[in-house]
Amino acid sequence: MWKKLLQGLLIGLAAASAAAALEWSGALNRFEAKTWDWRVSQLAKPGAATPRIKIILIDQYSLDWAQQEMALSWPWPREVYKPILDFCQRQGARAVIFDMLYTEPSREGVEDDEIFGAAIAATPGFVGTVFLGQNGDRTNWPPALALPEVQGLERWLAAARRAPDRLPTATLPIPEVATNAALLGNVRSEPDADAIFRRVELFSIFDERAVPCLGLAAYLVAAPGARLALEPGRLLLSAQASPDLAPELHTIPLDRGARALLNFRGPAGTHQRFSAAAVIQSELRLQADAEPPIKDAHALRDCYVFLGCNAPGLLDLRPTPISRVYPGVEIFATALDNLLADDFMRAVPREYSWLAILGLGLLGGILTRLGRNARENILVFALTLPLPALLSVAAYQKGFWLPFLAPETALLFALVSAVLVNYATEGKQKRFIRGAFKQYLSEEVIEQLTRHPERLKLGGEQRTLSIFFSDLQGFTSISERLEPQQLTAFLNAYLTAMTDIIQEAGGTVDKYEGDAIIAFWNAPLAQADHPRRAVRAALRCQSQLAAMRPALRERVGRDILMRIGVHTGPVVVGNMGSHNRFNYTILGDAANLAARLEGLNKQFGTYTLISEATRSALDDSLAAREISRVLVVGRQTAVRVFEPMLPAEQAARTEELAAFARGLAAYYAGRFTEALACFEPLQAMDPPAAAYIRKCQALLRQPPAAWNGVWVMTEK
Repeated sequence: MWKKLLQGLLIGLAAASAAAALEWSGALNRFEAKTWDWRVSQLAKPGAATPRIKIILIDQYSLDWAQQEMALSWPWPREVYKPILDFCQRQGARAVIFDMLYTEPSREGVEDDEIFGAAIAATPGFVGTVFLGQNGDRTNWPPALALPEVQGLERWLAAARRAPDRLPTATLPIPEVATNAALLGNVRSEPDADAIFRRVELFSIFDERAVPCLGLAAYLVAAPGARLALEPGRLLLSAQASPDLAPELHTIPLDRGARALLNFRGPAGTHQRFSAAAVIQSELRLQADAEPPIKDAHALRDCYVFLGCNAPGLLDLRPTPISRVYPGVEIFATALDNLLADDFMRAVPREYSWLAILGLGLLGGILTRLGRNARENILVFALTLPLPALLSVAAYQKGFWLPFLAPETALLFALVSAVLVNYATEGKQKRFIRGAFKQYLSEEVIEQLTRHPERLKLGGEQRTLSIFFSDLQGFTSISERLEPQQLTAFLNAYLTAMTDIIQEAGGTVDKYEGDAIIAFWNAPLAQADHPRRAVRAALRCQSQLAAMRPALRERVGRDILMRIGVHTGPVVVGNMGSHNRFNYTILGDAANLAARLEGLNKQFGTYTLISEATRSALDDSLAAREISRVLVVGRQTAVRVFEPMLPAEQAARTEELAAFARGLAAYYAGRFTEALACFEPLQAMDPPAAAYIRKCQALLRQPPAAWNGVWVMTEK
């Protein structure tokens, strides 16, 4: 046990080390990301702030409507956006965020831009866009444009050594947009190494200033007085929803790139969408006192409203864990959703990941190494392999990314390695044990020996067993009249039938000696009811032989009868022999007595006899009548012997057995004439009664000098 435990521990450590090395090298990163995508696609669900975020989309329907109704091709004149802004203002939107760059003056002229700028100025909480990158036209941030102050930015930059990640240029919108917007948000974002957008850069560094992303900018314009502070690995955001409430402190986990892991809310469209065409029509019809397509007058009240594109030709569709064609504007909407709910996903600290790898590796190695057979190993596989998935799903629901692949790899390495070790060290041994002992041990016993092969060593233990001896009546004369092949076939048929019954009753066949069978119960498996098992097996063997008798008579030319003796007592049981050849057998006086009981059947004309020790341990499911008090050869004390039977047989022979019992009582008392009177009516039907008639007649002819009721045997 302890050796297997240590081996399992070492296997688990090796498997965990291998998996940890793979994770450390980055070999699993790409595949781990795919498992994260599956978790997101299956488990993402709306949050508390999701209903407060709306999206107006310039979709294909809007493009077609503008072309057909107003003969407007893309890009639209800027004044087309004024009804959208007016509608948001009419509805009472909390903030309006345009995910669109306006870097060039309008083709329609200066007036078009001025109309657009005036509409922006009249819209509270308007957020425009800026693009930070490598190829912009500005290298410094205009002093007139607002940016949030971030406490600790200089320390954070110095500690993180982020100079290479500073973005050198900016592409700003036209002045009519830039100067009238409450805040500008950066729309540049980078995907993960596999080109999937799982994270968002909450801010980027330009001109030694922190420029918020579009989602963070939307949050800030609707929360005047919000304060930002940077600490290692996190962004602290303090905002006050109203003057009557205490400030809310949001802690946002960041990686070294100032990126936060998005908590997606579901497939595209989870945030309520409106077509830009429907919004424009609604505003124009409301101005004309007509029925608008959007009938809910509070559809956008106190909401954050994003404007973006999802028409295929406008090229703002990005791959995410949710979908490979996910509108870019919804990525920033998701970031705002997470900010409002304060529930960005968090990567589990690396030490917890190592702990999961180590724990599952050890679990797989130890449990599989302790497995005693293929069935138990399959059970270990079935129960442990889902554990990393269950843990990672549970962690996701708590807001954490717990790696799945590295712990699963550690577990799989440990399971497979332990199975191989089991096969190499124990499989061969188990196959040897089964091959060597299957002929005379029950499957139960073989199974225990394969579990505990250490028992296959020289030596034994003292245990109380129920011992079975059987022999065929007249086998010598039978063997003399049969050819060797016939004798072998006869013995095989007989021994197979009897052995099957013994083993079905949980017995262990010690050995065959010609036609004789020696078996026992309660070793090596403990069996509390071993006397009952042994006696019931004896009765079943007699019944089975009776059923086989006609067929066997045709083979050997005579009826086949079997005598059985059963005794319960202490013996030494174990593996006995030489180091190279040994048998699991028994030694002791109790074994000799069982053999003597088998021989006593000849004296009384019975076929099954059991000792008083066996009889006293039987329950009501079996009956027995007392046959005699016998002093067998080699013993100094007498033994009471009984003939077992089923209760049904006892009930059918009630009068006969009562008469026999009266005769036996008279015999024990030395009243031989009275005993004869009881036995004589039974002699034709009951061989023990006939035996007692002969014994009583002999005692009457030659009365004993002293009488104790014991029948003394002079031969085995």
